[in-house]
Amino acid sequence: MVLFLILLIAGIALVAIGAAVDGIPYVISIGVLLLIVDLLYLAARSIWRSTRGPAR
Repeated sequence: MVLFLILLIAGIALVAIGAAVDGIPYVISIGVLLLIVDLLYLAARSIWRSTRGPAR
């Protein structure tokens, strides 16, 4: 869960910095890609957790 939060904060920060500073579109694209990877990580983790069995 810590990795998810770190990736989420980093992605949001990169998008905000890229939007605030004009002329840095690659920072926005890196931030968006990082957010997409973060969502994929969350989906994979939830699928993996649901196939392991019931929670105690």
